[in-house]
Amino acid sequence: MIKAGPLQKISPDVEIGEGTYVADFVNLYGCKVGANSKIGTFVEIQKNASVGDRCKISSHTFICEGVKIEDEVFVGHGVVFINDPVPRATTAGGGLQTEADWKVHPTLVKRGASIGSGAVILCNVTIGEGALVGAGAVVTRDVPAGAVVAGNPARILKKDVAAREAHDEEGAQCLRR
Repeated sequence: MIKAGPLQKISPDVEIGEGTYVADFVNLYGCKVGANSKIGTFVEIQKNASVGDRCKISSHTFICEGVKIEDEVFVGHGVVFINDPVPRATTAGGGLQTEADWKVHPTLVKRGASIGSGAVILCNVTIGEGALVGAGAVVTRDVPAGAVVAGNPARILKKDVAAREAHDEEGAQCLRR
């Protein structure tokens, strides 16, 4: 367990792996974060959510209950995960909902996937291994392994792992310019 600093809110039930960096102004409770990962400023990770080893979770990201992020995943700034397909404030009787009034709907982000800044990931989806979700995308359906998706709703732009490798090479070329 990591000892929370004065500007961190880390519940005693949080599991954090060796070598993981956690920035100030975070809110972590009931979750698990793997080894050698980085959790940025203003990130919230709720109970029953998990982040794998060697992940980077950028600032202002919200990871709700029911989200599982496997190893080597990149999550850009301001990404929001959603775990309720039909959110409501009140019950049919008019009282405020409690945890007993709804069911968590899971989301899975597979190894090596990347999610661009500002993306919204709805529940009941799987983002495949090595997939790339473009900045600002709204993911409403499963994303196949190696696919590149973008838009609202997110649509497949490239379908296979070779597409991901080509994208990585494009990025490397851009940096060399």
